[in-house]
Amino acid sequence: MPKHKTLTAILWTIAFFTLILAFCTSQALCFSQAEAESAIQSAESRLLDCYEAVYGAEEGGANVSSLLMVLNEAGRLLSKAKLAYSNGDFDLAHMYALNCSEGLEGIKNQADSLKREAEQARRMDFLINYVGSAAGAVAVMVGGYAAWVFIKRHEKS
Repeated sequence: MPKHKTLTAILWTIAFFTLILAFCTSQALCFSQAEAESAIQSAESRLLDCYEAVYGAEEGGANVSSLLMVLNEAGRLLSKAKLAYSNGDFDLAHMYALNCSEGLEGIKNQADSLKREAEQARRMDFLINYVGSAAGAVAVMVGGYAAWVFIKRHEKS
């Protein structure tokens, strides 16, 4: 009989610690619906801000294809977060939303940098095209005048 009581006590102890472990870890590792929703809204807001910055850079003449790839990946993660949220998996939704936000780090700065580079390139093109054209026109006029003077002198002799 003592062997049976010892086995029962061990089983009750294991069951007790298993329940405590299950309740303690689930409370510590699980995110609530509100936390998941907040993370999704934050990621969505950040994604929209980044899209606006990239759109501005593209309008400025920048090549934003690499940034669009990052934005597409972030959009995919946000879509997965919303799907997980609608399925009631708030932990997964929170994880995808955080991954989306983390993937967007520095995108606005990169877009602004690309926009500035495109503006500088446009200014340089302006200088080359218009100033170069003006210098070319002056050179043609000076060359034409020199040719005219040469021909006039050649006719007199």
